[in-house]
Amino acid sequence: MKEIDQFDDIDHRILRALQRDASLSHAALAEQVGASPASCWRRIKALEAAGILGPAVRLVDAAKVGRGVSVMCQLRMKSHATKDRQEFEAFIQTRGEIMDCHSMSGEWDYLMRVVVADVASYERFLMRELLAHPAVAAAASHFALSQVKYTTALPI
Repeated sequence: MKEIDQFDDIDHRILRALQRDASLSHAALAEQVGASPASCWRRIKALEAAGILGPAVRLVDAAKVGRGVSVMCQLRMKSHATKDRQEFEAFIQTRGEIMDCHSMSGEWDYLMRVVVADVASYERFLMRELLAHPAVAAAASHFALSQVKYTTALPI
């Protein structure tokens, strides 16, 4: 597969179009990007094989399914030993409330976005799960008042 800087204009148009609407048929996509359906299909398969395109998903409105509280949580670890970090990162993978988790540079070790139904649900999660984890030393929570921007589309 070509490197991203070697993609032609059609490759870029395909990626942009699929980020907007992954449910497009090959014919509709081909019409949007100015290529044949067969060419689009081959290009999509190549992008999938290269790991550039992942699975197609549908986005769910968190508030409409009772998960309207979004919290940015910073965590500090007690230890930075490889075993402790691996165990904590395995724990993170099991928690559905944690939508994103990033290992960070600076004062805090991790930054995560947690979605819950309400403040009481977050308090239970924080106190009974996160702060109870043996590797966690401290947490700081920041509640989102509103969502100003949300996108999953990369600028391609």
